[in-house]
Amino acid sequence: MRITILYDIIRWEEKAIFQAAKRKGVDVEMVDVRKLKMDTHSKHPDFGDVVMQRCVSYYRSLHSTAFVEFLGYKIVNSLNASIIAGNKFFTTLVLKKHGIPTPRTIVALSPETAMQAFEDLGGKAVIKPVLGSWGRLVALLDSRSSAKAVIEDREMMHPMYQIYYLQEYVKRPPRDIRTFVIGDQVVAAIYRYQPSDDWRTNTSRGGKAVKCEVTKELEDISLKAAEAIGEGIYGVDLMESEEGLVVHEVNNTTEFRNTIPATGVDIPGIMIDYLRGLARR
Repeated sequence: MRITILYDIIRWEEKAIFQAAKRKGVDVEMVDVRKLKMDTHSKHPDFGDVVMQRCVSYYRSLHSTAFVEFLGYKIVNSLNASIIAGNKFFTTLVLKKHGIPTPRTIVALSPETAMQAFEDLGGKAVIKPVLGSWGRLVALLDSRSSAKAVIEDREMMHPMYQIYYLQEYVKRPPRDIRTFVIGDQVVAAIYRYQPSDDWRTNTSRGGKAVKCEVTKELEDISLKAAEAIGEGIYGVDLMESEEGLVVHEVNNTTEFRNTIPATGVDIPGIMIDYLRGLARR
């Protein structure tokens, strides 16, 4: 059996997945998509039995995934799942369609409508780019003047940032929850505690990872969220609202460097086992 891992930057996670494959006796090949010539009319590369997508770049991930699927290979995550999970608005629409609790969200396509959306959300909201990770360009709008300033700034940016994705501000503890879904299992969960100088919980911004017990409620909502996107490997982000758990994001090619020491769970090893099972189907 041979597994191919597509990447553009080798992070700690990609090294851990590679080492887990070797440890389990699986033949694994690392392919840098920046050197991949995706020729639709020439002999294509042999990607083995199953492919794992680990590109950091959303666009490199999307296009290399499309090519691999075009060639007939199994890839995790699929093109459709990658498109949905990679776009926050698409994710929200799918979650809502499947009855999964998620914060109220309004997307606007002009500054004027964005300001109206801010008012509709009670004059306090979170604005996010529809594409992006690590909490970049995520802002808390807690006054009309701050909302106007942030929205005006985005009018000067790339057109992608002129898709105004606003979510209601959820009253929660100073933390959120990330669960790791691999296939039909929630294998681990962490609380991400926000640092003292930021309201965002991203561990890349100083958030602290602490083990979270996987309750039946947490397991059920995480599996439903992942199933709504499509079978694969995901990081599901949730908040503890006053009405219960709500899912606010589902992450593709998720990172887990801070989760392993917090939980003791061999996430890369479970990933390899899942890929081996998928290759046998």
